[in-house]
Amino acid sequence: MQDETEDAIAELHAMLDRADSIVSFTGAGISTESGVPDFRSPGSPWMVNKPIPFEAFVQSREARIEAWRRKFAMDDHYRDARPNIGHRALARLVAQQRSPAIVTQNIDGLHQASGVPEEQVIELHGNGTYATCLTCGWRHELAAIRPAFEATGEPPACVMCAGPVKSATISFGQAMPQQQMMRAQALALECDLFLVVGSSLVVYPAATLPIIARRQGARLVILNREPTDLDPIADLVIRAESGVALARLAE
Repeated sequence: MQDETEDAIAELHAMLDRADSIVSFTGAGISTESGVPDFRSPGSPWMVNKPIPFEAFVQSREARIEAWRRKFAMDDHYRDARPNIGHRALARLVAQQRSPAIVTQNIDGLHQASGVPEEQVIELHGNGTYATCLTCGWRHELAAIRPAFEATGEPPACVMCAGPVKSATISFGQAMPQQQMMRAQALALECDLFLVVGSSLVVYPAATLPIIARRQGARLVILNREPTDLDPIADLVIRAESGVALARLAE
């Protein structure tokens, strides 16, 4: 099995070398190697601090209070997380202008922390490192929100319009960011190699992106520790940690 994995990793790097336009699509698996918990692992803290559905957040002050309590509890679980080898490897592809952007389902901001410019990270599920007003869209920093919340117990209100402020993530029941999704679809149509890293490919519509790329003739590589439903259409499937598989590129 080890020899098979090593052969697959060697083939991955050969494919990367041949590709002109690479789109990396990342999920929770790339960040678990940085200490960020995923949703589905046994004992995940996300099961204790489940995100509050969007409708409840909007309608209920009590739900907003609980949402912020859970938000900060989860932040404490991975406050020391830093980009790992996988993040740095994908950042290098962007820096070499071989990858126009990284598409991610993650909300941890680790791609930006690895050196990828903000405009070249397409976040399909938002970003948990800051907050926005649901009324006017004004950005709020967590460093200002948390002390006030912990002192008063009151959910934050926008400093510009007094509207409700929410973590800039996409909650269950909240509309997906259409502009981000359209950008991701356009990249999937144009690339010649679509690289899935650490995604179980069970969340839609994000999981349609590798299908779009494959149908347009791009090579599809799935790097994930567990099987996915799209493995049968992939040109290459690698069962390994992203840091192991991408270490050569990061160096």
